[in-house]
Amino acid sequence: MPDTDAGPSDLWGLGSVAPDDANEADRELRADIRRMGNLLGETLVRQEGPDLLELVEKVRAAARTDAAAAADALSGTDIPTAIRLVRAFATYFHLANITEQAHRGRDLRRRRANQGGWLEGAAQRIKARGLTSEEIAAGAEQLAVRPVFTAHPTEAARRSTLAKLRRVADLLEAEATEAAVSGTPAAYVSRRTNRELAEVVDLLWQTDELRLEKPEPTDEARNAIYYLNDLHADAAPTVLTELADILADLGVEVSSTAKPLTFGTWIGGDRDGNPFVNAQVTRDVLKLQYEYGIRDTDADLAELVEELSVSDRVVGVSAELEESVAADLANLPELETRYRRVNAAEPYRLKIRCMRAKLANTRTRLARNAAHQPGRDYLGSTDLVADLEVMRRSLRAHRGTLIADGTVTRLIRTVSAFGLHLATLDIREHSGAHHQALAQFVDRVGELYEPYTALSREARTEYLARELAGRRPLGGPDVQLDEAGAKTFGVFGAIRDILDQFGPEVIESYIISMTEGVDDVLAAAVLAREAGLVDVNAGVARIGFVPLLEQVAELNVAGEILDRMLSIPAYRAIVAARGDVQEVMLGYSDSNKDAGITSSQWQIHRAQRALRDVAQQHGVRLRLFHGRGGTVGRGGGPTHEAILAQPYGTLDGAIKVTEQGEVISDKYAVPSLARENLELTVAAVLQATLLHTQPRQPQEDLDRWSDLMDKVAAPAQQAYRELIHDPDLPRYFWASTPAELLGALNIGSRPSKRPDTGSGLAGLRAIPWVFGWTQSRQIVPGWYGVGTGFAAAREAGLGDLLADAYARWHFFRTFVSNVEMTLVKTDLSIARRYVERLVDPGLRHIFDKIVAEHERTVAEILEITGEPALLDAQPVLQRTLAVRDTYLQPLHHLQIELLARYRADDSDPQLQRALLLTINGVAAGMRNTG
Repeated sequence: MPDTDAGPSDLWGLGSVAPDDANEADRELRADIRRMGNLLGETLVRQEGPDLLELVEKVRAAARTDAAAAADALSGTDIPTAIRLVRAFATYFHLANITEQAHRGRDLRRRRANQGGWLEGAAQRIKARGLTSEEIAAGAEQLAVRPVFTAHPTEAARRSTLAKLRRVADLLEAEATEAAVSGTPAAYVSRRTNRELAEVVDLLWQTDELRLEKPEPTDEARNAIYYLNDLHADAAPTVLTELADILADLGVEVSSTAKPLTFGTWIGGDRDGNPFVNAQVTRDVLKLQYEYGIRDTDADLAELVEELSVSDRVVGVSAELEESVAADLANLPELETRYRRVNAAEPYRLKIRCMRAKLANTRTRLARNAAHQPGRDYLGSTDLVADLEVMRRSLRAHRGTLIADGTVTRLIRTVSAFGLHLATLDIREHSGAHHQALAQFVDRVGELYEPYTALSREARTEYLARELAGRRPLGGPDVQLDEAGAKTFGVFGAIRDILDQFGPEVIESYIISMTEGVDDVLAAAVLAREAGLVDVNAGVARIGFVPLLEQVAELNVAGEILDRMLSIPAYRAIVAARGDVQEVMLGYSDSNKDAGITSSQWQIHRAQRALRDVAQQHGVRLRLFHGRGGTVGRGGGPTHEAILAQPYGTLDGAIKVTEQGEVISDKYAVPSLARENLELTVAAVLQATLLHTQPRQPQEDLDRWSDLMDKVAAPAQQAYRELIHDPDLPRYFWASTPAELLGALNIGSRPSKRPDTGSGLAGLRAIPWVFGWTQSRQIVPGWYGVGTGFAAAREAGLGDLLADAYARWHFFRTFVSNVEMTLVKTDLSIARRYVERLVDPGLRHIFDKIVAEHERTVAEILEITGEPALLDAQPVLQRTLAVRDTYLQPLHHLQIELLARYRADDSDPQLQRALLLTINGVAAGMRNTG
């Protein structure tokens, strides 16, 4: 162990707090990170001995002073030592990350105390605008925010690891609260907390970071439920109550049964390229969600039954409640006699006992796949909410207003937000699968002059529009489909049965990925008609159909596609049956992979404008579903800024946004952060809905900036496509990144490539595409082409217009900010080591292109922002990232060395394990995987 009075904390390079650091919160954070480093150092000594700690310090010191020497020193490291080193640095990042999250939650609470919450800030802006209560009520009534949890594999850490990190956050939070509230001496509190933290760090060290096998969709569902349970318990009801209070201050009363916030999921419903998701998996996932949803609701009712000891011998109750209880008792003869006796004068308790009995019956019915029995169990949450409303009305009519508007209303809002299913399941399938299945129906009828699949897109659209409006079935019980067709069509029958069994709330949207034309949407609608989900002539549409526009070509004609869809009477009837709401999903990840970040972001922005205008022309409410990834290269970035940067009028209260992988744990793992993130999103949507209905700037300015972005996007896209279409790029990508190992991480059930796409990059999904570039610190998807685009505009004499757009256009400023962040995370000095060690010299011209574009992009960004260095306006963040880079270097050096051995067919069975650990470590250090 090194001779140092500072102890192991200094071994992690965080022992010196800058004396001129005036930010108290930053000092507290750095002190706690030093403390976690200290505890980790002690763990390393306890678990592995002092030699490991000494080696860690030696490697860290070398990385700080001489990166090349550090790389050379690590080149001969044996596998067992490499594994221990990697785990040490990765564990440090995990502890630093969770400490940052805990402090972020603490800082946001301070902000709330000093400046008010996000909703309060939105309310102040709404007041300042002078809107009437009627105008506010109209906007608030449309509020429908839905975060959608996906199973997209970008969270490298196991749930076992995440649970222990959550324990670290809880301990830090409890310590801060006790020290602030109780007056207990800080030294005593810290000493006690340190003992508990040390136990957790020891357990973290003894926990394997790697999964033994790929998770199944039900495993992924359990992971989502882990977060949904926490949101159900506190964050969501707290935000909903705050929203109601804020709107009340603005003169608007929100119904207790309103649904301004709900949750969605793709897990168990996303079939696009995932052979492991079938109809049975969808049922299993929904049963699992229901099991936990019933458990959560029953726990809430158990608390409520303790509170509502109201006696009808003291205060009256409504006749409605009395009749409801009598009906329940008649329908539930199995209810214990004891409850009928001891709660005879306590009708609210007796009502809740009956509600809990109906929940138990619901659980039993679902387990047995039995039919719903009205009055004995619940089908969805409608009747459950109705039961709670009966009690609420009775309480309000009999001197129980505070109770009714407090505990009971909070529970009604929670049940309305989550239902018994916790999250609404979206179904997604590739457009080609629908045509493949439908062709077998159509060709059987034999009325076309050529096979269905040979029809032009226009001819298919005309045929499907007629078919959708007709009454005849295309098939019958004797239709024989091939295996793929049966699987595709089978999901529609499964949806019908699921809606019958679980209720209408569990599935609402059917998403058609890779939508290229109207026929892609109509094909899914016709299959749904065949399964009994749609009947245009009867005005029935049990699900809605959602085109997913994820290539730049389709985004460019988004308005035309929507206009054609809504101009077809039969399809317009489906939309009418769905409440005149049309959902459209925008794919950030694939459009970025297709055309680069500049063109992707700009075409999505333009598509929103076009979709807004078309929807208004057809008298339809537009609900945009933003398929954003975690990284900037897949549409990520601050959600609040992204919402406020949308074009005016595109937000009419309703919005869906994907949440995936490490973004879910980053936003929702710590309860205080979960609450802040939910409130922030709801506040941004409320503000945009009410205040961003007209342009913020004159239309002539928007027109000039739009022309500017057209001039920027075209050369940026050309530069990006020249890179990705270079015939050497596939070999360069696979050589310079560890992308071939993503599947071995076992972080998701879905394969990393679409089926039947060969070994090139065409079928590679956006996640592994970004993952590979991120691991090697090239991060090409997050910035490549931006410099070329800006330089072209500047050379055309538009430099002043670029500065003007940055100063006054929210979209442009957000775009530049996200690119700047990605450029800071890019480190081409590290990337160069990957290239020099792993890439054939004949392919290195690709890296030369990347370096040249990086230099160009950095120069252009600095010219626009006016800063001398990237992130100069955010010195704390700038320093934090620099410190992280110090600890990332050893992980990168080891990854490069181990990759070289792996590709040389090194037979050591521990080699792949060591490599996968480096991937986890880099992901932790970068705060994202893909």
